[in-house]
Amino acid sequence: MTDYNADLALFVDGSWRIGEGRDAHAVVNPATGGTIAELPLASPADLDEALAAAERGFAVWRATDVETRGGILRKAASLMRERADTIAQTMTLEQGKPLAEARGEVLSSAAMFDWYAEEAKRNYGRVLVRPAGQRSIVVKQPVGPVAAFSPWNFPVYLMAKKLAPALAAGCSVICKPPEETPGCTTAVMHCLADAGLPAGVAQLVFGVPDTVSRHLIGSRTIRKISFTGSVPVGRHLMHLAADGIKRMTMELGGHAPVLVFDDCDLEKTLDMVVPQKFRNAGQVCVSPTRFYVQSGIYDAFLDGFAKRTANVKIGNGLDAATKMGPLANVRRPSAIGALVDDARSKGARILAGGERGDGGFFFQPTLLADVPDSADIMSNEPFGPVAVTARFDIFDEAIEKANRLPYGLAAFAFTENGRRANLLGDAIESGMVGINTFAISGHDAPFGGVKDSGFGSEGGPEGLDSYMVVKAIHQA
Repeated sequence: MTDYNADLALFVDGSWRIGEGRDAHAVVNPATGGTIAELPLASPADLDEALAAAERGFAVWRATDVETRGGILRKAASLMRERADTIAQTMTLEQGKPLAEARGEVLSSAAMFDWYAEEAKRNYGRVLVRPAGQRSIVVKQPVGPVAAFSPWNFPVYLMAKKLAPALAAGCSVICKPPEETPGCTTAVMHCLADAGLPAGVAQLVFGVPDTVSRHLIGSRTIRKISFTGSVPVGRHLMHLAADGIKRMTMELGGHAPVLVFDDCDLEKTLDMVVPQKFRNAGQVCVSPTRFYVQSGIYDAFLDGFAKRTANVKIGNGLDAATKMGPLANVRRPSAIGALVDDARSKGARILAGGERGDGGFFFQPTLLADVPDSADIMSNEPFGPVAVTARFDIFDEAIEKANRLPYGLAAFAFTENGRRANLLGDAIESGMVGINTFAISGHDAPFGGVKDSGFGSEGGPEGLDSYMVVKAIHQA
């Protein structure tokens, strides 16, 4: 992007819309705290036009053959790869994550478009057994126009996880990305437009979140809502959707437990868990957070974790030496500081970090030991660079601790015992479980939670199915 401000716009019915008297939102660089742009916000008229365009776009797109739809998705993916460096720099400027992480996110998003371009060809129905001369078939058809709400922590990837399967299924989409990171998400929409996506098939709007969600969800045009975000906001959107009986996919918060058994490969485990904990400054819905460590290796685990944490270099994500950038907005350092202070007041020990960083929205990589269940941070997801630890003795105790909360998005465990690994996979209440790995998000695998962490899946064939309705056709 040559002119950051000039590139911030709404995209409605195939045209870009800039300020033109619209209200604006200040976009802030979290590494400095300074304003870098003014983002135009959608008016009620813009939202009405987006809805009308999505309705027209759906009629066109659902009738477009799957090869043509797939070709446009693949072209968009190719353009994302060509523009990856520029999109990544914009993301780092807006969101703060290290440049290498941002670039990896863009490339993974492009691969998501490629995967669904092919998966759409495997959207099979079935033929039922009937007497001679009769036919009964089951087909899948696109659900209709979709309202997609995505957050700021992975602004490109989480928008792509909604856009790619929805477009592959034949739906039109109105995307409402976060106002904190508009430039990188706008760049993705440019890729789709430049790839030849017909007008009206995808729109991009920004605005006051509650105002936009009420307007879109309240419209009869929208037939499906996809949301990634917090549990309270998810509940609110579910209430809004209830009157229209609209289908929903909810990927809500988590508080991922990590069970570390004394037979694990300790050094290898530590080498994995520390970078994962502080990836994206801990602002990851599946970030490993509650570390329950078996007593036999508890002290050694803490020692190794603390030493590695002290070596995590924090700074501006545009600096190649940076391993952890700032938090994404001005609210987060204070919120995390309050959780750390509460834990300390209830007996937790701070073995690393525990303080705000210098300038911008930084918070030091932090390790807390001996954290009691009564500490707020053991029940409330910090969504930041804080690891909390406690010990356990036996398997059943570990499972009880892991399943203690009403959340169930992701969970992890480390053990070299194969039978124990099987039991862990069965006993942990979570939509995703990683055993000796953090690689739980793949294009071909469902991603979603249970309990208060939501319902429905993104990724895999399940992600495509969530944008389809099933129809049975009987012929005598």
